[in-house]
Amino acid sequence: MRTTLRIRRAAVVFTAIGALALTGCGDDGDGGGKKTDEGGSTTGKGSTPSVALPKLDGEKLSVAAVWTGAEQANFVKVLKEFEKRTGAQVTFVPAQDPIVNFLGTKIAGGQPPDVAMIPQVGAIQQAVAKKWAKPVGEEAKAQLSKNYAKVWQGLGAVDGTQYGVYYKAANKSLIWYNTKAFENAGASEPKTWTDFLSTAETVSASGVTPVSVGGADGWTLTDWFENVYLSQAGPEKYDQLAQHKIKWTDPSVKDALTTLAQLFGKPSLIAGGADGALQTEFPASVTQTFTGGDQPKAAMVYEGDFVGVNIAQTKAKIGTDAKVFPFPAVGAESPVVTGGDAAVALKDGKGAQALLTWLASADAAKIAAEQGGFISPNKSLDPSAYPNDVQRTMAKALIAAGDAVRFDMSDQAPQSFGGTPGKGEWKTLQDFLKNPKDIAGTQAKLESDAAKAYKS
Repeated sequence: MRTTLRIRRAAVVFTAIGALALTGCGDDGDGGGKKTDEGGSTTGKGSTPSVALPKLDGEKLSVAAVWTGAEQANFVKVLKEFEKRTGAQVTFVPAQDPIVNFLGTKIAGGQPPDVAMIPQVGAIQQAVAKKWAKPVGEEAKAQLSKNYAKVWQGLGAVDGTQYGVYYKAANKSLIWYNTKAFENAGASEPKTWTDFLSTAETVSASGVTPVSVGGADGWTLTDWFENVYLSQAGPEKYDQLAQHKIKWTDPSVKDALTTLAQLFGKPSLIAGGADGALQTEFPASVTQTFTGGDQPKAAMVYEGDFVGVNIAQTKAKIGTDAKVFPFPAVGAESPVVTGGDAAVALKDGKGAQALLTWLASADAAKIAAEQGGFISPNKSLDPSAYPNDVQRTMAKALIAAGDAVRFDMSDQAPQSFGGTPGKGEWKTLQDFLKNPKDIAGTQAKLESDAAKAYKS
């Protein structure tokens, strides 16, 4: 679920999303994608391949990722096409978070995967520091140069050397809402933070708790903070804080926490109050918003485009029962935050490098896009590959933003600070949800943990 789009000046396109139906998102695993009779993608059949791959007959490769369910099944389809084109045999290895710890165990045991799909920039940097990661080869770099904005290349580089190939992106600046709850309350989609709080009060007065928060998963709280911070403090400050060039005791952090406390500090606005939110995992935070008829446990839930997979587990239909609006503007503009998963080679060899080249290609992106529930940062991918207008619109916004993308801040941090359950930023923001009055204490703890993590 940690799949984690911060795009400025592109938020306007999302205003149309609420009127569109999202189909094929996590229902039967194929997402309505076009398939051949053999079950593979139409990519590569009746069309000229966009990438040249070597023959790897009989070579065995393994790829580790934290994906499960439909995400895993869709990725395996991409790997199957690689097998067809190269003759290699590829095994998917299920991994666990934090992935750096998982990979460390595998490497210590002498069985590292050939390639790992790493969901945090900070984790890529750790893999390089530990001398696990292998530099990207010339063929893969050529695909990156052709298909990716410089910002996406930079996110996969460490000290000027390319190590990661970003395969998947996610929009993490959306608020999904129960249309029936809004209609009954006479509420409309807010565009600013002030309007958002006013809308929450309107919904609350109708007898429905306005906001569902999946506080049991600390990463959702980092996403709340990052959206508020990016919109309020701006991209330059955001970059400085992400790199720990300014401290978490900076006044800009105080301002963002103060803003967030306007929501977190009112238990009546959050389903179950703070205690209930801290016991609610992310999937439940979504499903409880779209079940219960006209009396759901909450009217709104914040998170990324991947929320559609969880809504699909309810009877609600996206575009009618469930709609979405951009994260409200705290400052001049609505924020748009991105996350993503990068392929990193952990073994030397022709096979691992060929797989990186494949995952950087438009052909691989097309297969994944056709399945649904996927957005690619690959600018050479034809938007028509996406199975519906919702994902097509999100993808176009990502590509149109180019180098203006802002990546998930906690995913850029060392994993001990920004990506470990029960520790660092996750734990401190959970404590903040429970006691949002202690802004100074929250800042001090964030800075203490960040200082240790960035030094190690």
